[in-house]
Amino acid sequence: MITWNYSGFKILFVITGMLAFAAKTNAQLLTGLTGKPDTSFSTYSAYISAKKQHPGITIAEKAIWPSVMVKENITYSKLGKRLLKSDVFYPQQKTDTLRTAIIIIHGGGWRSGNRTQHQPLAQQLAALGYVCFTPEYRLSTEALFPAAIYDLKAAVRWVRDHAEKYQIDTAKIVAAGFSAGGELAAFLATTGNMPLFEGVNGMLKTPSHVNALVDIDGTLSFVHAESSERSDTSKRIGASIYWMGYTQKENFTLWQAASPLSYAGKYTPPTLFLNSSVVRMHAGRDDYIKILNEHNIYSEVHTFENSPHAFCLFNPWFTTTVNYIDKFLKKVFNPNIER
Repeated sequence: MITWNYSGFKILFVITGMLAFAAKTNAQLLTGLTGKPDTSFSTYSAYISAKKQHPGITIAEKAIWPSVMVKENITYSKLGKRLLKSDVFYPQQKTDTLRTAIIIIHGGGWRSGNRTQHQPLAQQLAALGYVCFTPEYRLSTEALFPAAIYDLKAAVRWVRDHAEKYQIDTAKIVAAGFSAGGELAAFLATTGNMPLFEGVNGMLKTPSHVNALVDIDGTLSFVHAESSERSDTSKRIGASIYWMGYTQKENFTLWQAASPLSYAGKYTPPTLFLNSSVVRMHAGRDDYIKILNEHNIYSEVHTFENSPHAFCLFNPWFTTTVNYIDKFLKKVFNPNIER
């Protein structure tokens, strides 16, 4: 289990950031807390946008896999009357070898999207022998940063607590995500068991760290020079502002504290980057990899040339996405097996 040095720079940095957040005199933006789902981002809306430049693409659809079992609407956390749900996709056949679990986190700018978007990916990976979970989390229409982090760490703990039921190896739990989900997955990977980001909506005695990361076009930093996240409200309120409740100018430290790159270090797990040709969508990646290299932590990068941001939702890139994930996880968890 990972333990954090409380006197270390990382913990001090985060605490300082959150104190700065609390001390700000600027009123926090709360107009985005509508309590209503934002449906602006979906697989279909992404398809309509992407096909303008890529007319030959098709949506990766759910398939019927007799070898895959599905359980839907499992409650993994309770927040008063609010029940957080997840679906699980797992191989029907029992095995003597414990399986790798993959927690797949949807995108949508921390404000939109839903857990059903990656059901095709979960099905395909389950058909290859993985146990896949697609949890929901509180979006910025319901709660601000770091609520989503608390939720997803509760999901990690739930997976560990139910590992025996699904024949999961608790040393092989993966955070995977697309776009905002990729950023959230990276945050899980870099802050595992860090007290400040554990929340209370889960069994806190269970470790929340993950053992590998798959980041599909998710930013690593909100404040990096490569980042496209809007820092003001002069034209429109950006998704990151809705999520944090402040512009970058109003609370730079909070934006920094919300960036996975701020915590990358010796505890960060092996990482796979799957990236589109939209460079701004993986801000901070090279600096993140540099830190991994300093600690001899394995990483891979695969870029899908001439692809839209949401490439993992569409053919012809979907199958290759699945294959890259499968090969990476086999390499980091079963390095002695010849392929």
